Amino acid sequence: MKIAILGFGTVGSGAYEVARFASDIEVVRILSRRVRKGYEDIDDRFTTDLNDITGDPEIDLVIESIGGVDIARKYVLECLNAGKHVVTPNKNLISSCFGELTEAAKKNGVQLRFTSTAGGGIPWLYNLLRTKRCDEVTEVRGVVNGTCNYILDAMHDNGADFDEMLVTAKELGYAEANPASDIEGTDTLCKTVISSNLAYGTVIKEEDVPCYGIDTIKACDVAYLKEKGLVPRLMMNSKLHDGVVSVYVEPVAFRETSLEANVKTNNNLITLTAENVGTLSFYGQGAGMMPTGQSVVQDVIDIKDGVDMYANAGACADAKVDNSSAVHRYYIRHDRMCEHIEPLIDTYEEKDGIFYCVSKPISVVEMHKIGKHRKEKGREMFFAALED
Repeated sequence: MKIAILGFGTVGSGAYEVARFASDIEVVRILSRRVRKGYEDIDDRFTTDLNDITGDPEIDLVIESIGGVDIARKYVLECLNAGKHVVTPNKNLISSCFGELTEAAKKNGVQLRFTSTAGGGIPWLYNLLRTKRCDEVTEVRGVVNGTCNYILDAMHDNGADFDEMLVTAKELGYAEANPASDIEGTDTLCKTVISSNLAYGTVIKEEDVPCYGIDTIKACDVAYLKEKGLVPRLMMNSKLHDGVVSVYVEPVAFRETSLEANVKTNNNLITLTAENVGTLSFYGQGAGMMPTGQSVVQDVIDIKDGVDMYANAGACADAKVDNSSAVHRYYIRHDRMCEHIEPLIDTYEEKDGIFYCVSKPISVVEMHKIGKHRKEKGREMFFAALED
């Protein structure tokens, strides 16, 4: 099978390196603004013109690794409409354009595969779809962002400050120069939308998913929770019940003996629950050049071999999202009591002018509304659901 790669950054070059070891796969074109250093010996494969790919009848499949949404969407649609299979690790693209792209693939009789968009090198989406073939998936949840987990794990183990560990995460390559997508939770949100859509056969809109990240956490939060035998993790949460999806992203404080509390460094732990098989969890590297590249090429090989696990996982009706029945007690840290928070507090401790609180049962909708309001007013707080 002759294939092309759009974009030749970390993931694109990783996919190329893995593809070199796969039988019967040849990368014949690479769309890139320049020849990447170290690849001068294949400079004749590089192009800046997408038509060199869409117009080549010998190219059967395209790997999209440009990133972002607008340009990637345009290029992917052109490739699908040209009758090319498309494989992409672009979670932002798949999360925001899931319905449109899956329908375009169906219309043109080609495959759109994106196993690497959630879980990186972990075969998470593959096994989610495999389970769905003969079972009803009712819940997906997990630690799906390695950057946040690295920071939280180090803060818990070493008593480090958030800003200190964010700098270290950047130095180690776990965090981007602009880490907002990771620490504010939007990376986790995209993976939550994709996982939920595949699990339930739905189209969930990103704007319907409440999201609160770890950008307001402080060392004092982690220390307080540690005293109580709790460990914070940023979680994907999604459940299906009677045709209604409850789906949101937020920090959760787990008992220190739980699986989630013991996810170390930048690893992921992703879990599904289904009617027949029960609960299954998947652990491993959720990102990185070679793990993600390996996952991308696994999709390529499946298409080459005629394996289509996505055949029955395309877009269905828009999902009915309702988080009103998702209710938890929350740990809340803030600098003063106010009319929005005080009626919701069950118990609290005050230390050096900071209030460490445990709430009464509060809906996810209400808690996220308060957190967003405090951020907008410049009175940041941190909260974490207490594990049920």
